[in-house]
Amino acid sequence: MSSPAVTHSHSMLRFFTCGSVDDGKSTLIGRLLYESKAVFEDQLSALDRDSRKFGTQGDNLDFALLVDGLSAEREQGITIDVAYRYFSTPQRSFIVADTPGHEQYTRNMATGASTADLAVILIDARKGLLPQTRRHSFIVSLLRVRHVVLAINKMDLVDFDRAIFDKIVADYQAIAGHLHFASIMPIPISARDGDNVTQRSDRMSWYQGPVLLDYLETFDASEASSQTSPMYFPVQWVNRPNLDFRGYAGTLVSGSVRVGDEILVQPSGRRSHVARIVTQDGDLQKADQGQAITLTLRDDVDVSRGDVLTLAQAPARQARDLRAHLLWMVEQPLMSGRDYIIQLASASANASIAALHQAIDIHTYAPREALSLGMNEIGLVSLSLDKPLVMSDYLDNRALGGFILIDKLTNMTAAIGLIDSQAQILFASQDLLSQDPLSQDQLTQEHASLPSFVTRLMGTAATPRREAFWLAFSWRCVSAFVIWALALAYLGRSDLALLLALADLILRPLVRALHDRLWTLWRNRAALPPDSHDGGAGI
Repeated sequence: MSSPAVTHSHSMLRFFTCGSVDDGKSTLIGRLLYESKAVFEDQLSALDRDSRKFGTQGDNLDFALLVDGLSAEREQGITIDVAYRYFSTPQRSFIVADTPGHEQYTRNMATGASTADLAVILIDARKGLLPQTRRHSFIVSLLRVRHVVLAINKMDLVDFDRAIFDKIVADYQAIAGHLHFASIMPIPISARDGDNVTQRSDRMSWYQGPVLLDYLETFDASEASSQTSPMYFPVQWVNRPNLDFRGYAGTLVSGSVRVGDEILVQPSGRRSHVARIVTQDGDLQKADQGQAITLTLRDDVDVSRGDVLTLAQAPARQARDLRAHLLWMVEQPLMSGRDYIIQLASASANASIAALHQAIDIHTYAPREALSLGMNEIGLVSLSLDKPLVMSDYLDNRALGGFILIDKLTNMTAAIGLIDSQAQILFASQDLLSQDPLSQDQLTQEHASLPSFVTRLMGTAATPRREAFWLAFSWRCVSAFVIWALALAYLGRSDLALLLALADLILRPLVRALHDRLWTLWRNRAALPPDSHDGGAGI
């Protein structure tokens, strides 16, 4: 793939490092900080002292310790939390996020990627592509980070072999065809020794491309960070310091606004005009994307935190249902009937997962059928909300297209979501709200081979385990036998008793399936909390 156009203006670039465990992400950032003179004398002394105590490089400085600040990170030699660092060169300023490579902390990697313009994906030259490399690459693509530096690290440990470098690049480009990156720049490096990081390496004379820092300094971030969406202003705080002032504070996430513009308050639909644009440095006549401002309106309209102000002629989409990709981030799997809180920009609502359409096979990037999502798995779902929210596809606007799901019981962030109304559904939806809760914990178990109509007829509601199917069928037989015995004792007629037993065996599960479907539809419409029901297997 071709590299993007370059620019030499002094601007800000946000980038992050990712990859598998021990690929050298923290070491690379530490080397960049050191070579760009962003390390002060006292920090250098502390680094020398810490390298002797915690380092893994013998008598040499361990540059990873410049960004791995947590005691657990230093003791274990891994990155756990996202570490942000600022540094600058005469050509450009940088904010870099060092993200963890361990699978358990994939959620932290996604956090670091969410605001970046460029990704530096590291690969250990000895190991090549690993599952976590593929997972991180897919998340990078999902978060619409379109430009990638493929840093093949630890070339010193493979004798700077060009054939190994070329093979890894070819392998990565083969999988990157599914990820739709705009540019991929492969660079062979040794983060520990500094080869091709800030200075060209004499030990890899066969490489004629740019060194890493030169590429970062000349990368054109204007196209990567631009938003072409209309004016969207999520209200974060209603500023009411006295009786004479009412303002609405927040960050203009896209577009621009001027004094006098007609404003639409969503989702209420009220209209007004901008009276003032207030900032800490004084009033403005115009504000642009990214600015933190306070808007005052000419009319006293009801505006609250969570509302979104848009231009009247270009309103945003608002809906109670959405389709999104989810990255599941907790150990407890996605559950049937569980309610969550969705946090989208500054707004929140109750949300239920209405359907899991498919999951993503992280090795092939191909969609596959799934009944649940486990930790660090990615899937396409449909959500039902209890009230309309203002939203956008993530491709069009990050602020109104990205959200998190919060577990009501534990208050933990269960998933991050990216709205994609155009996502293609390749498999029949798995309706989670009407499934047997047992099925949600059995993703790795064998699916029942019988048709769904037969399993529902037997009262198992598409249970994915054969054992559960036969257990439910056994209880239905016991139920029918009890009905037969009671009817025979009361009526004294074996034919009527047998008829009632067969009716119990066949008809009652169908009534239960119909009841569950009607209950699900009514609950979604009424926004009620989930309930639990007998699966129809007993009396």
